[in-house]
Amino acid sequence: MVAFAFMFASIEDVIGRFAAQHYICHRTIATVVYLASRLRKPILVEGPAGVGKTELAKVLAGALDHELIRLQCYEGLDESKALYEWEYAKQLLYTQILKDKIGEVIAGAPGLKEAVERVARQDDVFFSERFIVPRPLLRAITSPTPVVLLIDEIDKADTEFEAFLLEVLSDFQVSVPELGTIKAKHVPLVVLTSNNAREMSDALKRRCLHLYIDFPDKEQERAIILLKVPGVAERLAQEVVDAVQALRKLDLKKTPSISETLDWTRALTLLNVATLDAALVDDTLSTLLKYEGDIRKAQAELREHVAKARAKASAAPAVAADKDVLH
Repeated sequence: MVAFAFMFASIEDVIGRFAAQHYICHRTIATVVYLASRLRKPILVEGPAGVGKTELAKVLAGALDHELIRLQCYEGLDESKALYEWEYAKQLLYTQILKDKIGEVIAGAPGLKEAVERVARQDDVFFSERFIVPRPLLRAITSPTPVVLLIDEIDKADTEFEAFLLEVLSDFQVSVPELGTIKAKHVPLVVLTSNNAREMSDALKRRCLHLYIDFPDKEQERAIILLKVPGVAERLAQEVVDAVQALRKLDLKKTPSISETLDWTRALTLLNVATLDAALVDDTLSTLLKYEGDIRKAQAELREHVAKARAKASAAPAVAADKDVLH
């Protein structure tokens, strides 16, 4: 019998447990997570790369003290890599070990056909759970305890694999021809992530609750930095956020993610920096941006950003200038 568990008591419970995992949870995210646990529906999380979609699944598993089982999708992924594989080498080894027993089974057979039929009647010996290698989907289905199943970057998988997932997400069961239908002992809480490389099918979307995560606003990103980077100066945190938010408006090959914002802040903190200056920005931008063309664009943008900030500061009281200027 399939077991269900209402994992969160309320939306506030989600927010509180996520906070204990050092995750600043917007109420919209908490609402979707709460409803998914109650309605027993997967969550399809979409949004730009680097906004924390995968991190959401990790934090969810931590908040519930569940194992996280991750299936990383890629072009060409098929059922055997996602569901199970037979250990043919192990089957062959057992065949060699049991050669005498197999001889006893076919002893006295009047012909080849009868010998084959006798061996075939022993299929359940060699095609059993003893010889099966469970991949992420089967591990999640057969787990003796509840788990969080992360199907990461589902948009990279082929449409055929997406169609295969429908059985799993609809009934939480899988079909193994040699063993029959295997139903989940505990329905996993499923998180699918997508970077929008391609459009997901309507059939998949119907089976999921939808959640779109965008880059955080200035206030939230500043709070994330202060939470994740111990010892960072508040002024530096604000200046980093102002700079990164300005860079995200540019046409870059790779927009800086939240994790890269944190990397930049950690690097600046290790250098004992309390406030930005132009030379320091040039020296450390490689921790934030990954392409030379993006770095050159960013350098030009930040020089203009600094110039505007200084012009604004010259017309403002000293206290305001101390808060807003990128030096």
